[in-house]
Amino acid sequence: MEPFSEVELQLAARNHGMPLEALRYPVTPVGLHYLLTHYDIPAVDPDAFELTIGGAVARPLTLSLDDLRARPAVEVEVTMECAGNGRALLPAPRPLSQPWLAEAVGTAAWTGTPLAPLLAEAGPQESAVEVVFTGLDRGFESGEAQVFERSLPLEEALRDEVLLAYGMNGGPLLPQHGFPLRLVVPGWYGMASVKWLTRITVVDRPFEGYQQRHAYTLRHDEEDAGIPLTWIFPRALMAPPGVPDFPTRERTVASGPCTIEGRAWSGWAPVEAVEFSADAGMTWTEAQLDPPGPRWAWRGWRHEWDATLGEHVLYCRARDAAGNIQPDEGGWNLGGYANNGIQRVPVSVS
Repeated sequence: MEPFSEVELQLAARNHGMPLEALRYPVTPVGLHYLLTHYDIPAVDPDAFELTIGGAVARPLTLSLDDLRARPAVEVEVTMECAGNGRALLPAPRPLSQPWLAEAVGTAAWTGTPLAPLLAEAGPQESAVEVVFTGLDRGFESGEAQVFERSLPLEEALRDEVLLAYGMNGGPLLPQHGFPLRLVVPGWYGMASVKWLTRITVVDRPFEGYQQRHAYTLRHDEEDAGIPLTWIFPRALMAPPGVPDFPTRERTVASGPCTIEGRAWSGWAPVEAVEFSADAGMTWTEAQLDPPGPRWAWRGWRHEWDATLGEHVLYCRARDAAGNIQPDEGGWNLGGYANNGIQRVPVSVS
């Protein structure tokens, strides 16, 4: 693996992944949930905050935070994963960006009000095709001054579970997670869940903003127009067993019965199987799944492994109800996105 640059280390110091031992929690504690901030965390006065809904609509809206909190509230458990999760594990040349391993994920209980009724109240015009979401965070990227913006097709924005969230895990939304308001798009990679949301614009043509058509697209070279990222591909992760070495994190496990536990998720369809292997030939055994829970939250799994003396590599992979299964290795692309290659955990059994 090529060495990490100072730029990548600077990004890694600003952001953080979820420690894999936190897979034990059905809902990730707020401080352990993965975090990615593109530019700076903006300072926002909640008393002066306004959300505008405009563009190709019949009745533009302007709402305060109190207006939004006065609307019907729901809580939705959602597993959110960064599209760049696994980027650091791809072969060279590695994209110069946040060097995620496998920990850019978390599940939170988001509280807020559904987006669809607000869009219906605004009244999208017949020509409307997409909805653009604009955050308050500003910066430069590829020499361009910009704010963070992503769009959804109108039919996706109108899904019942798409949420304007102002709370997380029963408490307030924290600054780093988008205070005072963020979008939550269950099933899509995290870039769609725009933080510090300030403007919603209904448009009558496909959005061509930087984060939509250049960043967060699957491209194989600079000339490739790319395909914007959408739904999360299936992934299973295990909580590494045993005890770790500092700082290598190499695992030591006692011989004998060993319970391997983890979580699995997919945006495309519910997880229907997780498989486990502990041999180099990847002989797969189906793990035991927890009963299905909330549709947009990960699903627990476990496997009883007979740990024998020696060196082993543990593997796991997920399959969803749409037939998507994790590949052995993630495919290379220019941005290092959607690498859902199977997890490998080396362990020493003594």
